Amino acid sequence: MCLALVTLGFCIVLISPKVVQAAFQFKHHNNEELATILEDVHSRCPNITKVYALSENSVAGNPLLLIEFSGEPGYHELLEPEFKYIANMHGNEVLGRELLLKMADYLCEQYMAGNESIRSLIHVTRIHLMPSMNPDGWEMATAAGGDNYLIGRANNNSVDLNRDFPDLDRLLYSEEEERTVRNNHLMDQIRHLDHPPQPETLAVMRMIMEQPFVASANLHGGDLVANYPYDESRDKDGSIESLSPDDDTFRHLALSYSKLHPRMSDPNQPSCDDTSSGFGKQGGITNGAAWYSVEGGMQDFNYLSSNDFEITLELGCEKYPKTERLAQEWEDNKDALINLIWQSHIGVKGEVKDAVTGRPLVNAIITTRNVTRINETHARKDLIKHDITSAQGGDYWRLLTKGEYEITASVRNYLPLTKRVLVTNPHHEPAFIVNFELQSATNQGQRTWVNS
Repeated sequence: MCLALVTLGFCIVLISPKVVQAAFQFKHHNNEELATILEDVHSRCPNITKVYALSENSVAGNPLLLIEFSGEPGYHELLEPEFKYIANMHGNEVLGRELLLKMADYLCEQYMAGNESIRSLIHVTRIHLMPSMNPDGWEMATAAGGDNYLIGRANNNSVDLNRDFPDLDRLLYSEEEERTVRNNHLMDQIRHLDHPPQPETLAVMRMIMEQPFVASANLHGGDLVANYPYDESRDKDGSIESLSPDDDTFRHLALSYSKLHPRMSDPNQPSCDDTSSGFGKQGGITNGAAWYSVEGGMQDFNYLSSNDFEITLELGCEKYPKTERLAQEWEDNKDALINLIWQSHIGVKGEVKDAVTGRPLVNAIITTRNVTRINETHARKDLIKHDITSAQGGDYWRLLTKGEYEITASVRNYLPLTKRVLVTNPHHEPAFIVNFELQSATNQGQRTWVNS
């Protein structure tokens, strides 16, 4: 027997006269129902979840809600990578919103059912799910029937949120021309913003800068492809491939999603406009700028302002799919969504400390060279020109594909230390730990080398 409480977005299933269980209902949930579902998940799994709102509300006053899954919700645990999904940035692109609501329900359900893989993922990863960055746009799109590709894309101030972030790509490209480039944490080089961000953008910017995210994805609709940096072309006049220093890693992240989706990497999958072959012929992935150039996008802002490696997932041709499609879309995306979270564990991680006191060293610079052997006589010696930094606890995470690397930790007034590491990335296992204990540079010394 099923009692459908449509206003709450749930179907209450009567298991027995004494037991009542809430079952997730696939539908397009409004903003009130979204909040109710997150709170319901928290009530069922209070020990591993936390529901919270960002610092700003939307223009129309809707809270920007997230749910967190972790062994210690509400706290960053040392060496535990943080991952985030953000959906519904464009209000009329709604599939990601429903997938994240179902994912919250699924993670709780599977954890309580004893699914060892899900339990392990939650205990070694801090996962943040934001079903809607643009709840106002969702309301506009839904009120208009949901099938107009223009209505609801922007927020309530008619601003496209995925063009509203500081354009760090252009700052990077101009510095490349002047040969003064520093390809990371570029926000501290901006004296003032060229425009005041929308409240939704500002709230997400603060979250990105405050939380030590390692990897993330932004869920969109309108095509079927996993898109990776850079999104903005170096050439202002065209869409030309613009590769980041971490192109190998970003391609791996994109493929880790597309290969587990039943259609995204299918070479016979047609394009959404039916005028050309789809992205399946290239594995279901694309460099963003090679597709079309985006200025002020959230994906590249993550990479250039913080330690976060973000990709963009275009989940299908229909921006506002019919309700009857949602259950199948969940089945098509479920394994890929889970697998991408696991990719926050590739590469290496560790702590950077004072060798004498054991004090954690914050904002230590982690520099990486790829020294993978090409053949028996030659090896690469390629500097990956994108440093990351240690977090408040002195812990760091460096996403890397399989290979051999030299990793250097350096802090002002300390001697840098370099370790050589073989990265193997075992399937769905925590990253290899490489710790650094740095000596004070009071007495001048040379760089220290250690094989790990």
